[in-house]
Amino acid sequence: MSLQPDDQPLQDPQSLPLSQASQLLTSFTQFLTVCIHNILYYRSIYPAETFLASRAYNLPVHQSRHPKVCSWIRDAVDAVKGQLILGVVERIAVVVYDGQAKVMERWMFDVAGFPAWEGFKEAMGTRMDEEEDELDEEAIGNIEAKVNWVDIDEQLRATIRKLAYTAEKLRKLPDGCTFTIAVELRDEGEAPIGHPQPWIPTQSNLQTKSKDREMPGQDVGGAKTTPLRAVEAGPLFFECWVEEGRSKDQQSSNTSSE
Repeated sequence: MSLQPDDQPLQDPQSLPLSQASQLLTSFTQFLTVCIHNILYYRSIYPAETFLASRAYNLPVHQSRHPKVCSWIRDAVDAVKGQLILGVVERIAVVVYDGQAKVMERWMFDVAGFPAWEGFKEAMGTRMDEEEDELDEEAIGNIEAKVNWVDIDEQLRATIRKLAYTAEKLRKLPDGCTFTIAVELRDEGEAPIGHPQPWIPTQSNLQTKSKDREMPGQDVGGAKTTPLRAVEAGPLFFECWVEEGRSKDQQSSNTSSE
């Protein structure tokens, strides 16, 4: 499923209190937001002068200063967060297309090992304070051992640094590229349907292999894959990589032969 512009759950996930779950989700979505802005900057999806220099995780980063771009990214990440809460997301993709809607790159975040908390969404408003009050000192110590925020921030910082370095070194994209954000659902995950409807099905060339589809779409996996980093810190585990599409590879070959 992609956002429309204009089976590996954590062991004993319920042992984390809801406040920790909320903080973990917020930490990841903030990281994802920084990554998206950096991808747009380093891949020149928008002109460099439309970005502001900022800092995140004690690193220099870039943020679009266009209000509509910022609003769209914020809404997109919120929609992704809603699916993460339900535990139905296997991968998140920032997909870059050329002017003919051919896939140039896919920046992938594999969150199949990301924790999910059943009832998290419903319980956040009523149970958080009660749960915190009921925790004894031993339980709090166990929680802190599972969620080492210093370690998490350090690993997220290293991932952002590697993403920026890789994005700078990749071959230049053609002019006029656009992007979108997509989620690949687990086989057991239900498609997000509702009103308003922020999600639409992806094109067949980006549909993944599933119980109803024997072969993945032709643009899944790309022509070349560059690993970025695997993040493993307490309950937080995910992997990142970038796929360069076959169409991009063909364009580079054609340019070289001319």
